[in-house]
Amino acid sequence: MAYVRFQSAEPTAEGRHPGFFGLINTLSRAGRLTPEQEEFRRTNHAWYEAHYTNPTTVDPTVYDHSVNPGATAWFKESAEALVARAAGYLEILDAHGLRCDKLVSHQAPGRIVYEDDDQIVVVPFSA
Repeated sequence: MAYVRFQSAEPTAEGRHPGFFGLINTLSRAGRLTPEQEEFRRTNHAWYEAHYTNPTTVDPTVYDHSVNPGATAWFKESAEALVARAAGYLEILDAHGLRCDKLVSHQAPGRIVYEDDDQIVVVPFSA
């Protein structure tokens, strides 16, 4: 099984590498998206919500730093439609000078704290 993650190339001040959802949401909250980019964000967020489970609806503490420090989500490579749809987000981020790296791991890249058919959330082994 392979796992895929798209995350910021540059760490935040706290040393984290947000994923593409977090990055585009930050741009949206700051009012930096064009109307077309905002429409893409809203439409595609709704598509993701309809097609995969938000881990926090199953376990509200999954991303709680005190419970699962550094927890990050990874798509399962088998969730091809979910992985492919990331391309539009990456184009928008690139237009704003935010580069994302595609990471691929052929084993769980940390201790699994959540799993479903499409994704895992892990706490990195170094955390």
